[in-house]
Amino acid sequence: MAGALKKFVPLFDRVLVQKAEALTRTAKGILIPEKSVPKVLTGKVVAVGEGARTDAGTTIPPCVTVGDEVMLPEFGGTKVTLEEKDYYLFRESELLAKMKNE
Repeated sequence: MAGALKKFVPLFDRVLVQKAEALTRTAKGILIPEKSVPKVLTGKVVAVGEGARTDAGTTIPPCVTVGDEVMLPEFGGTKVTLEEKDYYLFRESELLAKMKNE
C-alpha cells in the first residue's frame, strides 16, 4: 500500500472496503456482455476504525480486520477515491457477512 491509503484511518465503526472486480471474460476468453455481468457483492477490507462507542464511552472492538473478505449490501456505502482507485466506506453493522478462509 502506498501513501494516501496508508494514511487513511476510518473513524469509529467505519470499514474501508475494496470491491471485488466483476468477471468480464469466461475462463476460455469469451467476453461477457456488460448487461449480463452480475453485481459484485463481495470485497476485501482495506482499513478498519477503532470500533463503535457505547453511551458509557467504552469502545466495542470491530469483528473484521484488514484482509478479511466480506459480503456487501446491494446499495449503500460512501465512494472514496484514493490513489486513482475506488473504495467504499461502510459502517461495520452494514456488512452482511464475513467469509471464512478454509
